[in-house]
Amino acid sequence: MRPIFKVLPLLAFFAALLLTPSDASLLRRAKNKTMSAKSFKVLITHPEVPQSGIDLLNENCELVRVESLPPKRSELLQKIRGVDGILWGGHEALNAEALDAAGPQLKSISTMSAGIDYVDLDEVKRRKIPLGHTPTVLDNAVADLAVGLLIAAGRRFHEGRKKIETGNWENYHLNWMLGQDVRDSVVGFYGFGGIGQAIAKRLSGFDIDQVLYTTRRRIDRETEKELNAKKVEFNELLAKSDFVVIAAPLTAATQGVFNATAFNKMKNTAVLINIARGKIVNQNDLYDALRSNRIFAAGLDVVDPEPLPPNSKLLTLDNIIILPHIGSATNRTRSDMATIAAHNVLRGLAGERMLSPAY
Repeated sequence: MRPIFKVLPLLAFFAALLLTPSDASLLRRAKNKTMSAKSFKVLITHPEVPQSGIDLLNENCELVRVESLPPKRSELLQKIRGVDGILWGGHEALNAEALDAAGPQLKSISTMSAGIDYVDLDEVKRRKIPLGHTPTVLDNAVADLAVGLLIAAGRRFHEGRKKIETGNWENYHLNWMLGQDVRDSVVGFYGFGGIGQAIAKRLSGFDIDQVLYTTRRRIDRETEKELNAKKVEFNELLAKSDFVVIAAPLTAATQGVFNATAFNKMKNTAVLINIARGKIVNQNDLYDALRSNRIFAAGLDVVDPEPLPPNSKLLTLDNIIILPHIGSATNRTRSDMATIAAHNVLRGLAGERMLSPAY
């Protein structure tokens, strides 16, 4: 059986949430917590967690909040003491230091993110603490942005804006500012989960020729047929793709895999898009590949480090578009992420399986 997030469309998923037993009821059934409806204490680690998640937790839990912005580690470590649950709202390291400060009574954690590379997963598992996260709900927002980056990089939006600003609008040339067509192109995906497939669905409306993808396991044949997708080895993906989209999680195996060797196998007309994690790309090698026109252009929503220093040499290039990691930054998506994270925390406190467990 596929996970619920794979099977149900987003609207149906939230409808399913409404049909499940309320988390308040689950909490009332939790062992040894019968004296008060607010007998659980939950830490909110970021002051800007959307109200949708706060309201859910506040009905049945005593809330403790980190107030500093950006959140101070010292405040977090002080306020985490003695809490039963945590809604981890930022990307601060969730590690042994934080778990030790919380104490042995901690029984439920949910991040408000899809990626959990900032979590010491082995440490959380060792302590047998349920951990939730919020994948899939952000797929559509990230996919929309990825398509925007792909078109903007391929059609030289950034360079064109700079031409206007510097008074170099040279439209008397017939071949001025020519870019790459999306139509009839081959789009390769390094990683082809929910976000990658959402991007591919959108690109089908641009009459692309084919989708190639590299993953550990083949996706189901029905989805392959729907998206005109074919699983290939990494080297074939690089050699045949007009656009290469990085949509894989950051792991020891994926870190730095897009390096000089990879760029030398790509078409010199190829466009690289990264909406996954900055460390998957060797940025020094990317700079060299773009500066030398070894590849045509790049569009990045993620970089390393974040924030990117304003004196980064990548920012000197005309053929790159860099966004400040805003893939899921829409009002609706952020609110939905907070809602799912809150449900995860409540389910963990009640000893029930989380709506979206991380493991």
